[in-house]
Amino acid sequence: MTQRTVQPPPVQGQGHHPLDVDTMREGAHRLLVEDAEPLTADELSTLTAQLRGHVAVAVPDVETMALALPADDVPRACALACVGEARMRLNLEPGQGLPAGIAHAQRLARSVNALVDHYENLGGSDR
Repeated sequence: MTQRTVQPPPVQGQGHHPLDVDTMREGAHRLLVEDAEPLTADELSTLTAQLRGHVAVAVPDVETMALALPADDVPRACALACVGEARMRLNLEPGQGLPAGIAHAQRLARSVNALVDHYENLGGSDR
């Protein structure tokens, strides 16, 4: 994998819409289920772009919520570690070929799931 630099989007001000966790989980689920349907290169490209967007939107929210916790709080540390890993994955490009692209997208999907878990655990949804 090659690395590229991606700047995270700015944190939105108060009053922004909450994350659509159901849509985010749906996209991730499509790649992570054991009996996932094979994807064409075009489908993979679209799904990868969608997952990248989900990560880019979730990172600032999860980071802001985590930073509001006390410095010695374990959920804070876990959420910030997840944010760091997700940012790192945004900076990576898949290797050549469909299998490498699928593996890359699966890593993004796992980041989406983890970010949504932290978002919900930190009180970011009505669930």
